[in-house]
Amino acid sequence: MSTHKDTIYADTLSEPGQFAFDDNVARVFPDMIRRSVPGYTTIVAMTGLMAGRYAQSGTLVYDLGCSLGASTLAMRQHINHSDCTIIGVDNSAAMLERCRGIIDTDTHETPVELRCSDLQDVAIDNASVVVLNFTLQFIPLEDRDRVISGIYEGLKPGGIMVLSEKVRFEDEHLDELNIDLHHQFKRANGYSDLEIARKRSALENYLRPETLATHRHRMETAGFSSCDVWFQCFNFASMVAVK
Repeated sequence: MSTHKDTIYADTLSEPGQFAFDDNVARVFPDMIRRSVPGYTTIVAMTGLMAGRYAQSGTLVYDLGCSLGASTLAMRQHINHSDCTIIGVDNSAAMLERCRGIIDTDTHETPVELRCSDLQDVAIDNASVVVLNFTLQFIPLEDRDRVISGIYEGLKPGGIMVLSEKVRFEDEHLDELNIDLHHQFKRANGYSDLEIARKRSALENYLRPETLATHRHRMETAGFSSCDVWFQCFNFASMVAVK
């Protein structure tokens, strides 16, 4: 993967504008997400382990919002059924172009199909594993119930959904504390206060986090038999839901 350093928000001469998964972001994405999301490497690796456990023969495995394919690769390493296919979906052509180059250098044999599409337009079908790692948070709030319900309907019995998100806390003090701890994490990884502030401004009204209670309620309403958090660090969490 690319080792380009993320300096997108270090330029004080330009307005940050709204965040977009364009070629500039795709070029530095591995560095950006490593330095911005605490626990990201663990979440991706354990997503692969869960896919290895729950992928069913003759089914599809979906990586929704696949970006450069980190979760796709992790799952590909652990799926042992020769008749499974991973479907990677992203609406950024720049991300998918780089993702295809990365997938093509991987030696694992599970087939991977990449689709350039909005998540809301993807019909989930014959799925045993569906992964949304930091994806739903960018979907309009009014579309999220439909997306999760569609995933539930497209899952085979015994299938799972892995949902990783930036979350907010219902308690105002805890919410402020975890936001501050996240910013400290970013400072420790070399981001300046200016970069942190500029990126936060760029993501405002685009990345819209919800509480864990909201996510649980949505999954239960969709019909999932069980769901809970399996990983959390500050205001980043990953949940698993079982059909």
